[in-house]
Amino acid sequence: MKITGVATTGVLAPLPTPLRTASGSIERFPLVLIELATDAGVPGRAYAQSYFPELLPALERTVAGLGQMVVGESLAPRDLHALVQRRCRLIGVKGLVGMALGALDMAWWDAWARARGQPLARALGAELRPLPAYNSVGLYDAASVVAVAQETVAAGFAGLKIKLGFATLAEDLAAVRAARRALGDGPALMVDYNQSLSAPEAMRRCRALDDEGLAWIEEPVPADDLQACAGIATAVRTPIQIGENFHGPGEMRAAIAAGAMDLVMPDAQFVHGVTGWLEAAALAHAAALPMSSHIFVEASSQLLCATPTAHWLEVLDATAALRRGRIDLRGGNVHPSDAPGIGLEWLDEAVARYRA
Repeated sequence: MKITGVATTGVLAPLPTPLRTASGSIERFPLVLIELATDAGVPGRAYAQSYFPELLPALERTVAGLGQMVVGESLAPRDLHALVQRRCRLIGVKGLVGMALGALDMAWWDAWARARGQPLARALGAELRPLPAYNSVGLYDAASVVAVAQETVAAGFAGLKIKLGFATLAEDLAAVRAARRALGDGPALMVDYNQSLSAPEAMRRCRALDDEGLAWIEEPVPADDLQACAGIATAVRTPIQIGENFHGPGEMRAAIAAGAMDLVMPDAQFVHGVTGWLEAAALAHAAALPMSSHIFVEASSQLLCATPTAHWLEVLDATAALRRGRIDLRGGNVHPSDAPGIGLEWLDEAVARYRA
């Protein structure tokens, strides 16, 4: 089976509420929908994601450009991944290039699994299983976080992750305590600083959060400052979580060597797709690191099934308004799709409506 074309569509996917973080708000998710065609008529579907609408045209052009490199090639996912990496050796596979590679890698693995009539997890030799799932939301103060926590409980999630990074530590603590009271004794509570703190301020705030019963504190400092991450992970009792900004499994390997985290959560796009994820999962297994996902809920739910140290599935459903079928959440767990491949089928009317 050979690849005959790669088509792209830029969309601005609506969110139920804006996603506010310590560094700004996201009103709509800029996505590049990818449709890989083969000479057997088997499609491969995935999407690339950029936080900024201003970068969407550049990301779409990059996906299309890398896609042309594989037209005419056999549908052998690992070989395709290696081919693109060789072709991009002079400019590297970080930034937009790495993002495009990760999304395309998901698309050709999707086609590969569809050709076998199996969901991706089974095609990779794993079985589908329920995955503990948490609701991932934005920055809410002590007053507004109560309703979000109540909605999380009502929806049946096993956990809630809120953003932190208010002007003061007192505001952070107030939001955490209000969320904890509203959640009750059941669901876990995680917090995410989105790399917004200096190392001294992160140490101060993380130590202050140590007695709040959090499942983890995520990215308190810039994720590439491995020395600062390691210092905080050593000094703070609450587990430190990083990983969504690893550009390829090599950066995860360096973070493990530095002792930069207690938990790890790669992003399926940034870690270079299914191929990169499988290498990252092997690294996490060797290091005995619990491994969670970052967004891309459709692909991530398949990949966590094939991850030996699988931990939590993040649910921030960027494609809900564009996709046929809903996330199957029951009893605190997401039950991955048993459709062939990753399970992405688009609603054509919605794609047309939200096209950029």
